[in-house]
Amino acid sequence: MPVIPSAQARATRTPNGVMTTLASPTQGEADHCLWRVDATPGMEGPLHAFDTEVLWTWLDGSAVVELDGERHEVGPGDTMVLPAGVPRRMFADAERGFTAVAAAPPGAQAYNPGGVSDPDACDLAPKGDERTTPPWLR
Repeated sequence: MPVIPSAQARATRTPNGVMTTLASPTQGEADHCLWRVDATPGMEGPLHAFDTEVLWTWLDGSAVVELDGERHEVGPGDTMVLPAGVPRRMFADAERGFTAVAAAPPGAQAYNPGGVSDPDACDLAPKGDERTTPPWLR
């Protein structure tokens, strides 16, 4: 399907914001996954990694991204290439949060580095050493 109407976008709420699937194998029969992230102001995302590269471009607001222990400040127009297997954590601007688009291969799996899960993690987060595909990557 060449056009995916905005009314067909699939939103997934998490404690940190809303992930909106724009295209995926189950959303327009795409060979790639593309999703929008609307992060809640002041959110502190969990430490996690993916088994594949993930691309992020910030559209609005700002964030600090910890990537393998190094902090990167990002804002509108900035793009990050987050390599496979590298621990990452995101912190949204306290007042504005951020809006970004991200892309990854379908079926990419998130996991906890070292197999340790955050005790406050949401139901969608991987537990212990499991690997899970988030709904926006399906």
